[in-house]
Amino acid sequence: AALLASYGIASLVIEADEGYCSGSRAICVSRRSQEILGWVGADKPLVEKGLSWVGGRSYYKDTEVLHFQMPNESTQRFAPMVNIQQYYVEQFADEAAKRYGQNGNLADVRWGCKVQAVRQVAGGNEVDVVDENGDIPSIHTIRADWLIACDGGRSTVREQLGLQLQGMQYDGKYVIVDIRQKTKRAVERLAWFDPPSNPGSTILMHRQPEDVWRIDYQIRDDEDPLEAIKSESVLPRVQSHLTMIGETEPWETLWISIYNAKCLTLPSYRNRNVLFAGDAAHLVPIFGVRGLNSGLDDAANLAWKLARVIQGTSPDKLLDSYSTERVHAAHENMAYGAKSTEFMAPPNFAFKLMREATLRLALDDDKVRSLINPRQSTPIHYTGSALNVADVDSWSSDLAAPGMPMPDMQLDDGSHIPLHLSQQFGQSFVCMVLGGDLQGTESDKLAQMGIKIVSNLVNENASYIHFELSNGTEKALILVRPDGYVMGRWRGHDIELVRSAMQRVMTKQVGKNTGEEA
Repeated sequence: AALLASYGIASLVIEADEGYCSGSRAICVSRRSQEILGWVGADKPLVEKGLSWVGGRSYYKDTEVLHFQMPNESTQRFAPMVNIQQYYVEQFADEAAKRYGQNGNLADVRWGCKVQAVRQVAGGNEVDVVDENGDIPSIHTIRADWLIACDGGRSTVREQLGLQLQGMQYDGKYVIVDIRQKTKRAVERLAWFDPPSNPGSTILMHRQPEDVWRIDYQIRDDEDPLEAIKSESVLPRVQSHLTMIGETEPWETLWISIYNAKCLTLPSYRNRNVLFAGDAAHLVPIFGVRGLNSGLDDAANLAWKLARVIQGTSPDKLLDSYSTERVHAAHENMAYGAKSTEFMAPPNFAFKLMREATLRLALDDDKVRSLINPRQSTPIHYTGSALNVADVDSWSSDLAAPGMPMPDMQLDDGSHIPLHLSQQFGQSFVCMVLGGDLQGTESDKLAQMGIKIVSNLVNENASYIHFELSNGTEKALILVRPDGYVMGRWRGHDIELVRSAMQRVMTKQVGKNTGEEA
C-alpha cells in the first residue's frame, strides 16, 4: 500500500487483526528488503531500531564448527541483515503509507475487518467484508478493479477462488520462543546441532531489539505439538540451553508458537484481476530467512507494474511478468530452503546420517564447514523474463546482467553527503550513463519516457563491479527497472536501444525521432 501510494495510487487495506502482529514472527530483514523499505522512507526507523549483523556461528554439541561472514563493504548503504521484530516492520510500513496524499488518505487501512467472500465480475471484483468494530458486526460489499491477496498462508481469497498451493511440507516441528534477557553477546546468527542442553535437537538463537532473544528449537517427532508449547515444556528447555551457553541473567517469556517447514506455491500469482503476494502466494521454510523478505520483493515487483497499468502507461499484460518472475523466485527460494531444512531438520534417517557425518568431519576439516552454511536470502535472478533485453555485446561480469538486481554502489554528486545508487530506484526507470554525458536532446528524450538519468556519478572503479570500462573512457548504457532490476545494457550511447527496450512496457509506441507518443 505504501509503494502504491508513492505512485499516487489509492488503496484500501482490509486487516483482520486489531493492530500490528504479536510475537516476533519474521525477524531477519535482508539488505534488499531494507532498500525496498527505503523507497517509501521506512528504512531509517528500521535501521535505528534494529540490530545489524553480518555473520554467524554454528556448533556441533558444544564445539564451534562454522563461523561465516556475509559480503559486506564499508561503502554499502545497509548491513547484510537487520534483526527486528515483524511488528516493527509492519508499523514502519504503515506509518510510511500514511505520509502520502492529502491528509495521508491514499492508503486506507481498515483494522478489525475480514474478507468473507470474493466474486470475480466483469472488469474487477466484488469483496464482502465483515466489519467487527462496534457492538454488531456489519457486512459491506466493496467493488475493486484490482484485488491483491496478501492474506497469508490460510488465504481466504485463495480459498474463495478454489486455488491450491502445490509442493511439499516437512514433518519436523520447531517451537519458537521470545524471551527477554540482557546479554553482552555480539549480534550473530547462532545455531547448535545436538547440544548437550537439548540432546538430539537443533537450536537457533537471534538477538533482537529491547533485550529480546528469539529461540527456535526442534522437538521430537513423537512429541505432541500442543503439549510442546506449554510453559512447563518450554521453560525447562530454554533454561537448560541458557545455562549451557553461560547466559545467567534473569529472563521472562514473551511469546511461544510452533512451526513446521513448507515448500508450497501457487502455479500462477495472477487470476484475472486478482494478484497474490507473500504467504498467500507461497510458503517457504524459515531457514535462510526467505519468508518476509520474499514477500517484500513481491511487493517491489508488483507495485510499479500495477501502478503503470492503473495509470494507463502500460498494458495489463505487464502483470503477467509479475507472476512469471515471482513464481520463478518462489521455486528458487524453495530449492534453497529445502536444502537448509533437510540439514536443519533431517526428514529421515539417511539425511540424519549425512548431517551427522558432515558435522563430525567439520570438527577437524574446514573444507567441509561451508556445507553447514544456512544459505542466507539473496535476490533472485529473473532468468528468462520477458522484460529482459538479451545482451548483444560482450561483458565480463553477470553482476549487472539483464534480469539481475543492480548492485548498489556509492555515488558522488560533489555534495559530500553519502549517496547510493539504490536511492535512485523505487519510482521510475533509471538509465545509467557511463563514460561521459549524453547530449541535451538525448537526455530530454529519455525524460519524456519517464526515465531518470544517472550520469558521471558512479565510481566505475568499484572492485565488485566489472563493466569492462577503462577509467570511464568506454561508453555504456544500463537500463534499470523501478524495482532495481537490470532490463538491458549496451555499449555506446545509442538511446534508440533504450527506446526499443521500453516498448516492452509501454502502452503506446514512442516515436523514433521525437520521443513523443505515436
